[in-house]
Amino acid sequence: MIFETAIIVIYTFAIVMIFFYALAQLNLLFNYLTAQKEKNKAPKFDLDNPDEVPFVTIQLPVYNEMYVMERLLDNIAEIKYPEGKLEIQVLDDSTDYSLKLTAEKIKELRARGLDIKHITRTDRGGFKAGALKEGLKTAKGELIAIFDADFLPEDDWLLRTIPYFKDLEIGVVQTRWGHLNRNYSLLTKIQAFALDAHFTLEQVGRNSKGHFINFNGTAGVWRKTCIIDAGNWEGDTLTEDLDLSYRAQLKNWKFKYLEDVETPAELPVVISAARSQQFRWNKGGAENFRKMMWRVLKSKNISAKTKVHGVLHLLNSTMFLNIFIVAVLSIPMLYIKNEYAHLRYYFYIMSFFVVSTVIFFVCYWFMFKQIYGSGFKKFFEYIVMFFTFFSIAMGFSLHNSIAVIEGHIGKRSEFVRTPKFNIKTLKDSWKGNKYLKGKLSPNVIFEGLLMLYFGFGLYSAFVVGDQGGDFGLFPFHLMLFIGFGYVFFKSITSKV
Repeated sequence: MIFETAIIVIYTFAIVMIFFYALAQLNLLFNYLTAQKEKNKAPKFDLDNPDEVPFVTIQLPVYNEMYVMERLLDNIAEIKYPEGKLEIQVLDDSTDYSLKLTAEKIKELRARGLDIKHITRTDRGGFKAGALKEGLKTAKGELIAIFDADFLPEDDWLLRTIPYFKDLEIGVVQTRWGHLNRNYSLLTKIQAFALDAHFTLEQVGRNSKGHFINFNGTAGVWRKTCIIDAGNWEGDTLTEDLDLSYRAQLKNWKFKYLEDVETPAELPVVISAARSQQFRWNKGGAENFRKMMWRVLKSKNISAKTKVHGVLHLLNSTMFLNIFIVAVLSIPMLYIKNEYAHLRYYFYIMSFFVVSTVIFFVCYWFMFKQIYGSGFKKFFEYIVMFFTFFSIAMGFSLHNSIAVIEGHIGKRSEFVRTPKFNIKTLKDSWKGNKYLKGKLSPNVIFEGLLMLYFGFGLYSAFVVGDQGGDFGLFPFHLMLFIGFGYVFFKSITSKV
């Protein structure tokens, strides 16, 4: 019974952690709905008044972006801002032929009168954080706008974001990500679904009540003095944006999130690219939990509720580990339930935690209808998308759990940037991209084995116990079977 007891204790802890996270999401939903009724009364610069126009530096941190550099630079060159008050820094750590192509394009733009500089480094130390820090040394702007290579802001983007810096306590203005290729494939649809939940429910829900949010690494603006005051960019985690965000807010800088300003970007279209991005984000989240948790808890400047939301925010990626634990142990739990009759009341109590799924379902529906609209047809679409998203998200849980564990134990790894493809329509192809690696992750084999394992879970529902089976976990195991099957076969067939 010792073995069974250990399984029950670990399973219970993981499922309770998921429940607490769901309750936090529900609180963010209430915050979000309240925020929709409030009017924005923030003071704003009048950019028609030359005396109120701050100098802005746009930083473009790039590394081997052959397919999107020309698109990026052409787009940034069209951004509107009062003359003489804007400079552009291309922070180029590239090591391939794109370096020369970028230099030629910058020379062309400079000839057109653009204040644009090509800043290169021989040492890629600190990765993206190092490049941003290097550019900051010579940046003329008091405000620093940052865009990754796959982002294409509208030409009025600065005119809609910079005015909010009239409030001298504002250190960051962050905008919502849009998705240029949302409907390219099922993979891009589920990525968009997850990001939309973050950029509506979570960012608004936290920001509207003064809880900590994060600069998302791109499509936002920093006050230069805020960066310096918070300790500048540091490259000791894989999510330097989350790190600096927390250090700045612990210094009492305020963040402003603009849900109504959408900045379009390209989603990864190949599962290997999505895997590398997910690994970096989830490992970086765990690294920042190690780095920031005690600073948040010991801070005397923030409320207890903000501390709770802050810790749960830093634990976001760790939810994948809890989900993976619940998934793997659910099959032994099925057999334990039918073997030990005296534990029936424990399982009655544990069934309550199914409400976590209901909470997520309700929360994400409000996000979905905000972006896509409501009505019966949309609700049916949402049901399909919700369970598809949950299934595939669980299919990534092994991959993401490894990232989380590495982050928590302090294992260091290189910053692996996500390959870009310059894909907008269904006609565009990712094949032939020179930045894709042909090597399969060893994790793919285990994901295939987990697909078979949860297939066994489906079979177990019919044969367990002496009452003709137990189908309580059948839907859960079906979603896991589909999710791991999708990730496994997609990884094999993509061959990248």
